[in-house]
Amino acid sequence: MKSIDPLDARILLALDDDPGSTILQLAKVLGVSRNTVHARLQRMDRASLLLGFSQRVSPASLGYTLVAFVSLEISQSEGAGAMSLLENIPEVVEVHATTGEADLLTKVVARDTADLHRITTAMLSIEGVVRSSTAVSLSEVMPNRTRALLESLAGSGS
Repeated sequence: MKSIDPLDARILLALDDDPGSTILQLAKVLGVSRNTVHARLQRMDRASLLLGFSQRVSPASLGYTLVAFVSLEISQSEGAGAMSLLENIPEVVEVHATTGEADLLTKVVARDTADLHRITTAMLSIEGVVRSSTAVSLSEVMPNRTRALLESLAGSGS
């Protein structure tokens, strides 16, 4: 997998500051040629280094104001099937295979507690899911962030 270098990081930070920037504006701000910016963005896109625009949409803006983390214990013989069936539940927005007591840690969004109950019941009905444990998020103390990582990388090559 190709990775992002310091100039790529500077381009992404400039886009983070002003998402509506044109390639020409980015080139001027960064002091590089328009062709360089364009080629770098195309390379990052082709290499699947950039997440889709849907990653920037807050679930709360779609009416999903409750966030919960559901740990799932999966039957070892039916694990792959259970994991693929989780994708059929739109409110399951993230899944990680983990060590420890749970096999999977899922991030779930819901409209309210009744909706969360519906979602966790659907998760438990998946063949191969043995047990679940749910923790409701009271507040997001620090959102998912990569800007600090980009700033560190951009600073290392400038």
